[in-house]
Amino acid sequence: MEFVLTVAELGLTLLLIVFSVVVSEAWRRRHSHVSVETATIEDPTSLKQVVRCPQISDPAEKYLSLIVPAFNEEQRLPSALQETMDYLQGRASRDKSFSYEVVIVDDGSVDGTKRVAFDFVRKYTVDNVRVIPLGKNQGKGEAIRKGMLHSRGELLLMLDADGATKVTDLEKLENQILAVAREEHSIRDPTTSKHSDFRIGDVQVCAFGSRAHLEEKAIATRKWYRNFLMKGFHLVVLLAAGSGIRDTQCGFKMFTRAAARRLFTNIHLKRWCFDVELVFLCKRFNIPMLEISVKWSEIPGSKVSMLSIPNMVWELALMSVGYRTGMWKIIHQA
Repeated sequence: MEFVLTVAELGLTLLLIVFSVVVSEAWRRRHSHVSVETATIEDPTSLKQVVRCPQISDPAEKYLSLIVPAFNEEQRLPSALQETMDYLQGRASRDKSFSYEVVIVDDGSVDGTKRVAFDFVRKYTVDNVRVIPLGKNQGKGEAIRKGMLHSRGELLLMLDADGATKVTDLEKLENQILAVAREEHSIRDPTTSKHSDFRIGDVQVCAFGSRAHLEEKAIATRKWYRNFLMKGFHLVVLLAAGSGIRDTQCGFKMFTRAAARRLFTNIHLKRWCFDVELVFLCKRFNIPMLEISVKWSEIPGSKVSMLSIPNMVWELALMSVGYRTGMWKIIHQA
């Protein structure tokens, strides 16, 4: 009997902890939406900072924004960023209507990440490469949220700082989004032709890069306990967000401006499982989700380990309690 009571007390304690965290986060988010969030762009070529960042509610000024969250990425960022800039500049030289920006969000790095980012700002100008410092580490999800909320693109792509996914694969996501957006636009406004001009940023669509096609090979090479833990995590994700996306954790996702505005003004989770919350919110808002296979390779230096899984499960528990109890409010912003 004592054992049963001890387990019951432990379960109650965990529930109280989850409840208190959910309440705290709900309070913080409710008050943070009272005023428009501000962030600072740092420009190493100027004596003063660019104080006001663009807002996601502003009209788009670029065609494509790339948001790169970076935490202690001094070693991996240079090559990945150079490959990205080579692609973007090459595309811009071939297509004069193509415009872009790269937004590097420094998530409280303590190495030379900011120095590396500033080198690219000096090389490519602050109009094309921007650095948003968060001051202290807040988590990958929060870094991406800040980058999304202060970007200027019609299309917004999040991608990891390690270059694990080939940047050229963004065209796969872009083309699928364009096709679905045209279809959605023609349904919304039947009087216009499917091939007529429209602003892609005004239609809510998102595309998730996926490594699911690589899973069979990964299962064959991973240790049995790693497969067991990953399968368990996938089951928890299924219970928390439902089916629809096989690979929620790939760091290569594209959103139209309208979709990003609705999703990232509502997201709560700050670290690894924000991707799962994105899937949950897409379903809540009926935003079309596309899952598209991308080329992916393992890059040494990953910050995700099997020890991250308990933290992920904890975040999913917070999300489930927060939305089910109604403490995490949803802003129905179009």
